[in-house]
Amino acid sequence: MSPSLIDTAIAAARAGAAELLSRFRTGDLGARLKAPHDLVSEADEASERAILGEIARRFPSHPILSEEKGVVGGGDARHLWIVDPLDGTANFLQGLPVWGVSVACARDGEVVAGAILDPTSGQLFAAERGAGAVWDGRPLAVSSRPGLDGAFVATGYPFKARAALDRYLAAFRDVFLRARAIRRCGAAVLDLAYTAAGVYDGFFEFRLSAWDLAAGVLMIEEAGGRATDLDGGGRFLLSGNLVAGNPAVQAELRSLVAAHADERLLEELVPGTAPAGLDMLGFRFGHGK
Repeated sequence: MSPSLIDTAIAAARAGAAELLSRFRTGDLGARLKAPHDLVSEADEASERAILGEIARRFPSHPILSEEKGVVGGGDARHLWIVDPLDGTANFLQGLPVWGVSVACARDGEVVAGAILDPTSGQLFAAERGAGAVWDGRPLAVSSRPGLDGAFVATGYPFKARAALDRYLAAFRDVFLRARAIRRCGAAVLDLAYTAAGVYDGFFEFRLSAWDLAAGVLMIEEAGGRATDLDGGGRFLLSGNLVAGNPAVQAELRSLVAAHADERLLEELVPGTAPAGLDMLGFRFGHGK
């Protein structure tokens, strides 16, 4: 019997997590800047090697898009794995136990399987297109909050998009005045998983990367939620701009955020740097359910 995509995503996430846990709080990990304000370490690279090895062992013809290596492998034009071997590198290097691993697989341009693992707690989130999403085996559902007023919202500061900071802060202020609380934990993959689980009612951030979003957005959609770019479309894997949550909160949150920044303006302020692999492999970028 051939391995399943979801089992492979889970096994790969666990392989990466094992490498990370063995290095967490162990001292110098050779951290360096790969771009302004954007760190990478030996831990990221060890996790990536383990994840890519696990996928390649099970599906040797599948191409893989990973944060540190870009696109590797190939031959099967129908599939693309999208991997974040360590989301929350700054937290990891600081010794803060808020970081995660994300592994997703797209087939024919649509993300169909994904796993997100919180290694320090062992909590596992997983989803398959059309089959729902689970948190440690229990079905996930987005929250039932009827709107943004009193909502519990997650966000991330645009550290890769500082030219958009004023627009972000204006949106943040308006959300702050409506929401019960806003949290910024520093690991978008976990924020998205907890949004799918109904812990957060909504989430927004500018200029993330496809590997930050692929698995988490699938979980939100499979848990009954909605995810779009700033214009309400489905090109968030390309632009990195995401507003997500239960349908009622997402609609109000997107309207409020879009009053300060739309896709055109973000592109002018911070020209997009989507991974070349998405275009090269004909990926469809999502559908904005």
